[in-house]
Amino acid sequence: MRCISPLLLAGYVLGSLLFASVEPGHAQGIPQNIPRKDLLILENPEGTVKNAGWFNIWVINANSQSNGLQQAALDTLWYIDPESGLDGVWDNSLAADKPQYNADFTEMTVKLRSGIFWSDGVEFTADDVVATVTTQIKNPAMRFSAVLTSNVASVEAPDAHTVVFKLKKPNSRFHANFTVRWGAIWILPKHVFDKVEDPVKFDFNKPVSLGAYVLHSYDPDGKWYIWQLREDWQRTTLARFGKPGPKYLAYVDPGPPDKRVIAQLNHELDVIHDIAPEGMFALAKQSKTTRAWFKGFPYGHPDPTLPAVIFNTQNENFKNPDVRWALALLIDIKAVAMAAYRGAATISAIGVPPTGTHPATYHAPMEDWLKSFEIDTGKRKIKPYDPTIGKQIADMLRPSMGEQIPADPAEIAKAFGRGWWKTDPVAAQELLEKAGFSKRGGAWVTPDGKPFSVRVMVEGDLRPVMTRAGTMIVQLWKQAGIDAKIDVAQGTLPTRRAAGDFDSFIGWSVETWGGHQDLSYFLDSWHSQFVAEPGKPQPLRNWQRWSNPALDKIIEEIRTVGFDDQRSIELGKDYVKLAVKEMPTIPLMAYNVFTAMDQTYWTGFPTSENPYTNPVPNWGNSRYMFVRLKPAS
Repeated sequence: MRCISPLLLAGYVLGSLLFASVEPGHAQGIPQNIPRKDLLILENPEGTVKNAGWFNIWVINANSQSNGLQQAALDTLWYIDPESGLDGVWDNSLAADKPQYNADFTEMTVKLRSGIFWSDGVEFTADDVVATVTTQIKNPAMRFSAVLTSNVASVEAPDAHTVVFKLKKPNSRFHANFTVRWGAIWILPKHVFDKVEDPVKFDFNKPVSLGAYVLHSYDPDGKWYIWQLREDWQRTTLARFGKPGPKYLAYVDPGPPDKRVIAQLNHELDVIHDIAPEGMFALAKQSKTTRAWFKGFPYGHPDPTLPAVIFNTQNENFKNPDVRWALALLIDIKAVAMAAYRGAATISAIGVPPTGTHPATYHAPMEDWLKSFEIDTGKRKIKPYDPTIGKQIADMLRPSMGEQIPADPAEIAKAFGRGWWKTDPVAAQELLEKAGFSKRGGAWVTPDGKPFSVRVMVEGDLRPVMTRAGTMIVQLWKQAGIDAKIDVAQGTLPTRRAAGDFDSFIGWSVETWGGHQDLSYFLDSWHSQFVAEPGKPQPLRNWQRWSNPALDKIIEEIRTVGFDDQRSIELGKDYVKLAVKEMPTIPLMAYNVFTAMDQTYWTGFPTSENPYTNPVPNWGNSRYMFVRLKPAS
């Protein structure tokens, strides 16, 4: 199959954009009475929000949370930045200090800041933290009910600025539930929820804010949300870093990728959450005011997340690891990297993102183990790992990209990753036959004689690189005789993901802190205690609904060692080995987000040269960006 160079693809897109208007203005639909110089316009990657007036983030399937709610209005105890942070990676937000555990990690004490107020003038106290916990424990349909119920024996507030958690069992990572890397247990206003008869049915509209912004207005059709800087912003935790620059924030649905590019060329969209690589190439060439994380190739910000093929392991067809491994060996990761990112991808064969310091902690040290790893196909043993795949991708790109592609092996590994699994259709066939599958007329059928069908759910235009990865994987599986189909769930993927309404999907259930080596950000949620029954809503992150006694043992030991203990890294490697053997998901690559920032109205965005926080606008950490932004004029 002939590969089209990234530069040529960029040319195709540029051709369609040359006649785009470049007159500055508001995004379509935003009220025109807000001065543009006071307004920061950001993309909400959730698109058009259904049930636009719902702001109760504490319930399962809580509707939108990236419409500014978690970025501008909410707060919690701690933050860990995936980059360098404004004042270091760790930030005590509502908490006045780090969590204080007793010797056996069965009790956690939190000291809170004083002088913090809700937007309606009520002071924030320990009672709000207690209510956040007890309300969710009492209501199983609330988002963190399962986690809190399984961990918390009691919670009390001995005074207005102290909270004491007594845990049912040792858990040195309990604080992670209240620590934002992307989301966390946000603190709810007790004085508001005390007046609510059913907190699960409460829409929390208009939301009372604990952050530096309060809701100004929103589109009933869910196209945009506007937040206004609080007059008393000094009484919020963000005030420690100065006054936020924008007086107003607008989170909007700018439409599909081509319209996002045009909107930024028109200066109607200050921050694009993500676009396809060729859209980034077009902006880099045509716009003098657009800036990405990197100045040049590969442009995108590498998130500490790991896109993968995520199976619903409660589906009979995907319960057997041999089937999951067979599907992995039918994938050509080079083709997927080119289809998804036009080569600007960093691949990973293991269940840890190849970003931040993880390559030095996990990927490089485990390379020898991966080279010697074997699987039994039922007819023979094979070594499926090819350590040269990253180099092969670099070599494919070099003819068109020239000196932008490194030659040094260490730099190649950093940019494109190390190895991945060999494409081996013979071994895949042997594994499927070992699992009881058979071929009839070139098409695979399940052990009970039905066509082996696999729906691969994607988000369509909302996440183009993932959609293109899924489309390529479907094509590869179809070529092997599997009845594979793409399943576009634009705007509904989060709901269907939680409900288990999928065979497989392209997304991630692995998310790490980014600023810390510990894997608890996602790993604790993979414990079998949090796996929902088929048909019931699945709590956060273990979307594959996979459980394994060996994994439970690893997680339970991690809970008994300190957050900064080196033992946790060794236990993390044990998890990696188990995940390789069992293949509950097929890891693909880091999620490189092509966030584009227009500097026409605002300057001071975070970049690779000034990495004070993540620029990706749906992250809660992006609130730190607001205090560094200054009017361009």
